[in-house]
Amino acid sequence: MTSPQEYERLAREGADALRRLDMAAARCAFEALLAFKPRDERALHGLALACRAQADSEAQLAALNALLGVNPGHIPALMMKGDHFARLGDDRAAHAFYAAAAARPAQAVTAELRSEVARAEREGARFAKSYEDHLLNALANAGYDHDRSSPRFKRCLDLLFGRSQIFLQSPTAFYFPELPQRQFYERDEFPWLAEIEEATDAIRGELETLLAGDDRAFSPYVATEGARPPRDYGRLLDSRDWSAFYLIRGGEIQEQAAKRCPLTLKALKAAPLCHAHGRTPSVLFSLLRPHTHIPPHTGYTNARLICHLPLIVPDGCRLRVGSETRMWTPGEALIFDDSLEHEAWNDSDQRRVVLLFDNWRPELSDDERDLVAATLAAVGSYGGQAAWT
Repeated sequence: MTSPQEYERLAREGADALRRLDMAAARCAFEALLAFKPRDERALHGLALACRAQADSEAQLAALNALLGVNPGHIPALMMKGDHFARLGDDRAAHAFYAAAAARPAQAVTAELRSEVARAEREGARFAKSYEDHLLNALANAGYDHDRSSPRFKRCLDLLFGRSQIFLQSPTAFYFPELPQRQFYERDEFPWLAEIEEATDAIRGELETLLAGDDRAFSPYVATEGARPPRDYGRLLDSRDWSAFYLIRGGEIQEQAAKRCPLTLKALKAAPLCHAHGRTPSVLFSLLRPHTHIPPHTGYTNARLICHLPLIVPDGCRLRVGSETRMWTPGEALIFDDSLEHEAWNDSDQRRVVLLFDNWRPELSDDERDLVAATLAAVGSYGGQAAWT
């Protein structure tokens, strides 16, 4: 066979034979066609279908392997291999092929393939549940107790079972290597927090005095800067929906603000604020208006941690850091690494306000803190002030 016309004739014969369920004729036509064009997807798919109908698993697998070698994302081939391993009772292999079919991008799924992709999702979910049950049973036999196990191990299982995803530190400007990839830190890890939390009522009182002026003392948290390109916060750029009242900004005490909030600054003397001349710390009341969403973003360095002291928190407010979402509880601080992707919501009809300040990471030595501070100060002194927040 040498001519394109002969190729097209065999392709039609094979397709017609499949439609009338004459699998022997279909197989003969597709095998002849592949002798002419060994990597033809249509012929390999047709041959796999014919061999499956003839219960010739070895020949079917050979055709499917060849087809996936040409096109690794061929959905019908992935599904047939998944079905093959499911019949053999090899759930792990079946799950792998169903998952690959279900993961194909939407633009690769034609209308005629949508039902197969939906089946792949159902089969994948069924095998995933079987896999999870198998592992949990084995862990229970090894002494695992969900209620008593370490939170780190439970997060490990969430990743293993696909209930969570991995988020890594991605600061926008300054990365310090070899620091733990932790989303939230726990309050009891920082003895100095108790003194600040005990001052919550006094701090809230100063905040309420500010808010009595209808929060006009607050300015947009994300503001246009003439010397820097605007950051992409969508509609929140220059918006008072997310606004701030700074007590310390870029390491400089805001004198008039400090006079209005002396008890707040007094309480923060207990915190290991992140000091770098002209750069940090930042201490502010962060206000989120009703029905406002702060989109996913990252902070400028992983050398610090952010602390939120919740002051006014209506229902419907939450903070996601990496793969974990937590609610604010008034008077109970949240400490997190803002170099990990994070976002926040206020889905209520009221304002949400937290006291926000940045602290040194506890893993940094005093010498490392001094060197990081010197670096940040030097960056800030070069060619004007850098737009880091």
